[in-house]
Amino acid sequence: MNSPHAREIILRLFQQADDGFVSGALISRELGVSRSAVWKQIEGLRHLGYSIQAVPSRGYRLVDSPDILMAEELHAGLDTERIGRKILCREAVDSTNRWAYALGEQGGEDGTVVIADRQDAGKGRMSRSWESPSGVNLYLSVLLRPSILPWDAPQLTFLSAVAVCRAIAETCGMMARVKWPNDILLNGRKVAGLLNEMSSETDRIRFVVLGIGVNLNMSAEQFPADLRYPATSVLLETGKAVPRAEFVRMLLRHLDQLYLTYLEHGSGSVMAAWAELSDLVGRHVEVDCQSKIVAGRVVGFGEDGALLLECADGRREPILAGDVRIVEGQ
Repeated sequence: MNSPHAREIILRLFQQADDGFVSGALISRELGVSRSAVWKQIEGLRHLGYSIQAVPSRGYRLVDSPDILMAEELHAGLDTERIGRKILCREAVDSTNRWAYALGEQGGEDGTVVIADRQDAGKGRMSRSWESPSGVNLYLSVLLRPSILPWDAPQLTFLSAVAVCRAIAETCGMMARVKWPNDILLNGRKVAGLLNEMSSETDRIRFVVLGIGVNLNMSAEQFPADLRYPATSVLLETGKAVPRAEFVRMLLRHLDQLYLTYLEHGSGSVMAAWAELSDLVGRHVEVDCQSKIVAGRVVGFGEDGALLLECADGRREPILAGDVRIVEGQ
């Protein structure tokens, strides 16, 4: 039997065990191999860093798991319908978005998830770099092939934002907030960023890549000194390390639920959920659109995700992209 698939089955059996113990006989039956082959698979997991106890007459018990992102473990506890049916993990890539985009060009299937432990050329919006050290954070991209029009694709950014906020809340009990258009904040500091990219023709989408970077266990010393905005991690805000594999499964479940809702019912409920996580409505802001700066009061968000500003002369202007700065005292 293929070793990664065997590991996935064993890890799933550990998760399903009522008392934590899984007999060697059960593993043997599930894998269709001999008891000696089972022992070799257990040793393989130990070599990867899994702490597994063996007790005569009771079987094997998973005591502790390493904080590594491995497709077999992620699959073992995942019950999604569309997103995560295929998961690919690598130790290092230049950018998970570039990896997922290349898979899209090669015909990769809807819902494919790619994850890297480290990015050597991580990127954010407007070609900014994304600091991507190994062993601490989540760098993930999802390949989607939705049957939507190209001008509706920006709505998927808001879907990603809601999923990240819900996963953070489920992990640490803190409700993150969203900063239009694609940042996630904890206590006013950036904890996650989103970057969607699309391949399309005039009237149809070929595929969309949802890029998600979440600072989970990053220490203060690992942040560069020249950050454009104050940044943080879940660890810094809570004092507790986040099990990365558990966080990934939570995130993929929320992404899957929201994506299915979006495909069946449209963007309404997703946009409403996102708006509840935003503090911008009613605030006076300045938006740097690179070519110009637009000032006004935020009166809402369009169906396409545009920021709707009421300017000083009374006209309303939709803004599709830009950096927002809240103007205090107005």
